[in-house]
Amino acid sequence: VEVLAGPAGLTPVFSNGPRTHGRTVALTFDADMTADQGPRAAAGEHFDNPRLIAALRTLKVPATVFMTGRWAEEYPAQARSIGRDPLFEVANHSYSHHAFTGDCYGLPTVSRDAMRADVERAYAAFRKAGVPDARPYFRFPGGCYDREALKALTSAGVTAVQWDVISGDAFATDADAVARQVLDGVRPGSVVVMHCTRSAAPATERAVRRIVPELRARGYRFVKVSELIGAASGPS
Repeated sequence: VEVLAGPAGLTPVFSNGPRTHGRTVALTFDADMTADQGPRAAAGEHFDNPRLIAALRTLKVPATVFMTGRWAEEYPAQARSIGRDPLFEVANHSYSHHAFTGDCYGLPTVSRDAMRADVERAYAAFRKAGVPDARPYFRFPGGCYDREALKALTSAGVTAVQWDVISGDAFATDADAVARQVLDGVRPGSVVVMHCTRSAAPATERAVRRIVPELRARGYRFVKVSELIGAASGPS
């Protein structure tokens, strides 16, 4: 399968696993935090979601957490705990959640010559927090990328991981609506994008508690992104 060979020397982009290798699905959680949100965290805004992580552990759901370096700096004990738990894998969501293209949900942007350094700064933050083995996967802030961004990151050695199911959990308060959107969208090999910040995704933990048993009842097995990528790049 050619899915992981980036075209013309560009960073490869992965959106979903094979549709034919059984009913697997990867839940992914973005730990967003921008470089300038420290004062908001200090004032009591919650960019973490320990109850969501606890729910995944209770339900025994493997998951991939796309963490910003800034989040790992703010919550080093949680970053370390997630990173050392075999149920989870930590991947890169940039250092400060600035966009890698212009015009991306109003996010400030990273200049092209700083893109690789931003990704590497996040990995350095993970190491400093005690995350032992962050994966070589990168999720663009906002999911926004273009050919120039893919070119800028080739030397970082990462695979860009997108998704094929949007949970709609950001700023959602209706957990059932989030769960329905995921349950309606999942197909074999799907990658679901969700968030693990209490302030920006307050309904996510409740949605997960509904999604997981329902998908298991449909015969789905939860896997980390690395397993989907392994299946995609293995023998077809």
